[in-house]
Amino acid sequence: MFASSPAIEVRHVWAGYDRDPILEEIDFVVNEEDFIGIIGPNGGGKTTLLKVMLGLLRPRRGEVRVFDRPVAKGRRFIGYVPQSIEFDREFPVRVRDVVRMGRLGQRRLLQRYTVKDEEIVDRALDRVEMLDFAKTPIGELSGGQRQRVYIARALASEPRVLLLDEPTASVDPKMQTNIYELLNELNEVMPIVIVSHDLGAISTYVKTIGCLNRRLFYHGEKQITSEVLEKTYQCPVDLIAHGVPHRVFPEHPCCDDSGS
Repeated sequence: MFASSPAIEVRHVWAGYDRDPILEEIDFVVNEEDFIGIIGPNGGGKTTLLKVMLGLLRPRRGEVRVFDRPVAKGRRFIGYVPQSIEFDREFPVRVRDVVRMGRLGQRRLLQRYTVKDEEIVDRALDRVEMLDFAKTPIGELSGGQRQRVYIARALASEPRVLLLDEPTASVDPKMQTNIYELLNELNEVMPIVIVSHDLGAISTYVKTIGCLNRRLFYHGEKQITSEVLEKTYQCPVDLIAHGVPHRVFPEHPCCDDSGS
C-alpha cells in the first residue's frame, strides 16, 4: 500500500479558528521522495496547514489522508518537528529523555520502555550525530544542537514522512547548512515537507517550492514566478538569481545602456 499511495493528500481543504478562515481550498499531495518547501508571510497559514496534515486541526471542509488512511489513523506515520521550543534551561532533562518521548505514541499507556525502544532512540541520535550527547542536559546545548535533538525525537517515532515547522529559526548560518544537509540525507528514505519564511535558504535545498497565503500556489516545481510571489505576499517582491547550480528564480532584467 505504501509504495502506491501518496504519503499525504490534502483535498479541497478549508480550515481556520473560530469563524476566521486561515486556509482556503487547499489541494496538495506529498509523494514518495518529495522534499517540499512551503514559504509565505507570517499569518499566511503555514503552521495551520501542518496542523491539518497532522490531524490536530479538523478541516471545515475537505479531507486529509495519510497513506490512503483517514488522518486520525494515518498520522502515526508522520514525524513532526515543531518550531523552536521555549523551555527552562535549568530543568533537569537529558537529551536521551527528550528523544525517548518520540516513542510514546508507539507504546501502551504506562508501559515501560523496552530494549527495542532504547535501540531505536540510539539509532535516531546517531543519525543526527548527537549520540555522544545522550546524557547531556538539553539546556547545555546550542540552538542548532537542540534542533538536531528534536529531529531525532521525530525519527524515534519511526515515521514514513517528516514535517518540519521553521527548523532553522534562531540557528546560526553554519548550523542551518548542517541541518539542511541532514534533511537531504533523510529525504533519501522518506518524503519531507518543511515550512519557512526564509525563501533564500529553503530554495537551495528543497526539490519543489509552494507559496502559501490562505491559498496554496504549488505546481510540483522549483521555479517560482514573480506573479506568484506577489500574489502570495501581496506586494512587489524582488527576485534573486542564485546562479549555477541553484538557479531557482529568474534573473533580473539587464540594465539599459545608460546604467540607470
